[in-house]
Amino acid sequence: MMNSNQNIKITLIVPVYNAHKTLPRCLDSILSQQDKNLELILINDGSTDNSPAILEAYSRQFPKQIRVYHTVNQGQG
Repeated sequence: MMNSNQNIKITLIVPVYNAHKTLPRCLDSILSQQDKNLELILINDGSTDNSPAILEAYSRQFPKQIRVYHTVNQGQG
């Protein structure tokens, strides 16, 4: 049994598709949470807008918390 919640890591997976207008607000909101044991996995589903550049900028700013994956658009899943 764990005596402390210090080791628990929260992972959020966020799918992204052409969300350049709302993406910064979404990521800022998530990253402003008090829990620093937060891992953010961002899946870019073949966006054709500025979303990939925004994702890469955030991953450079928060390299320990954010991982970005780029895929070919898979449609609704």
